[in-house]
Amino acid sequence: MPAFHSFVVFAEMRTGSNLLEANLNALPGVTSHGEVFNRYILGKKDRSDLFGITLEERDRDPRRLLHRLRAETPGLAGFRFFHDHDLRILDDVLPDPACAKIILTRNPLESYVSWKIAQATDQWKLTNPKRLKTARVRFDVPEFVQHLRDIQAFQLLLTHSLQTTGQTAFYLDYEDLGSIEVMNGLTAFLGVEARLKTLDDTLKKQNPGALEDKLENPEAIAEAIAAVDVFNLGRTPSFEPRRAAGVPNVLASDAGLLFFPIRSGPEVPIRDWFMRLGDVTEGFEQKSLRHWKRKHPGHRSFTVLRHPLLRAHAAFRHKIVAGEAQDLRRILINGFLAELQPPGEPFASTEAERAAFLIFLNYCRLATGGQTGSRVDPSLASQTALTQGFASFQPLDRLLREDRLAEGLATLAAEAGVTPPAIAPDPAEAALRSIWDETLEAAAAEAYARDYMGFGFTRWRN
Repeated sequence: MPAFHSFVVFAEMRTGSNLLEANLNALPGVTSHGEVFNRYILGKKDRSDLFGITLEERDRDPRRLLHRLRAETPGLAGFRFFHDHDLRILDDVLPDPACAKIILTRNPLESYVSWKIAQATDQWKLTNPKRLKTARVRFDVPEFVQHLRDIQAFQLLLTHSLQTTGQTAFYLDYEDLGSIEVMNGLTAFLGVEARLKTLDDTLKKQNPGALEDKLENPEAIAEAIAAVDVFNLGRTPSFEPRRAAGVPNVLASDAGLLFFPIRSGPEVPIRDWFMRLGDVTEGFEQKSLRHWKRKHPGHRSFTVLRHPLLRAHAAFRHKIVAGEAQDLRRILINGFLAELQPPGEPFASTEAERAAFLIFLNYCRLATGGQTGSRVDPSLASQTALTQGFASFQPLDRLLREDRLAEGLATLAAEAGVTPPAIAPDPAEAALRSIWDETLEAAAAEAYARDYMGFGFTRWRN
């Protein structure tokens, strides 16, 4: 049985989280403090402070309230958290296996309509059926679609965090809240000895009845369903491994700039540019990088996107031609019949280099499709996967383009209040230009389809 020091209920509005919290609070030694990190309230409406911390103090440092909540609550302490609450607290909650995760969901169509009715009636809880307020509401298709996307994105974030940290959660559906057996299964999951004998009946269901009877325009439901890709068929399937945030590779300038390098991109010119701005710090861990961010308010973070064909050729020259990746060289020679010179030696002809590079691009296509069975080196991974990895730590302020790099860096320097030094040219373009042809262009577009589509790349201008 896991030993938890706290818990969090991940839910959304109108999913039954109030009822779940009432049943948890009925257990001896369990206290859920409400929506503690809701941006507008402090756990409950009209509460001015919690554990001596005001709303303003919480907003300045939410972790202080989390630590005090855990330390000063007798027994097992918890709270409810929705997708639009203060996301900063997730850095402490999600990786912590001693914080139990409870995930409560409900049919999003039902929760959306219930939310619209609550907005119209201003009745968010019902304890006395005689005071029930009813209303027929208008179904807003674009609003519902956005509501659904927000919920799905947050659920994906939770799932990814649980998977990468080797944790599990206790999942509940809205209908499960009426089952005492399921609720007592939750208490067992939490490691609580007490069991519920009856379920809380204080809160009443506010909107029973058929969904279409609650709407002014029930025909809009069909339009909404048509607008939603229920099975996510429109998404390009991706079997490329997810990437970590790459924090140890980050460069930090005392000017207040953070560079998240994409391997095989223009790393050398930007490192040189950084060095001429002033002192540079690197070798971070996530904790030390957060500390740096707190010490440098107003900081800006960025990375630089390179054309996929140019980037693949840079990776080919360093990893294969120069011999940095000996294992990969052997795979290309033995498994793909690539004719390669000894490491560091030039190809006998332009045609020979082009042929070997074409084989390398084919390998990249297999690697980004998860078909090689081998670890995908960051130099070969798609820029889409790498930038998503950065965002798992913190979304970046800027995605600069290499073909407009001087302009992008000048803008960043202006925001940081420093004079931008000149950016040195990168020899990668000249090296590719000497072997370029349409077959390479087509192979790169196939290998890095996610980058071409996602970032809008067109053919390389040679």
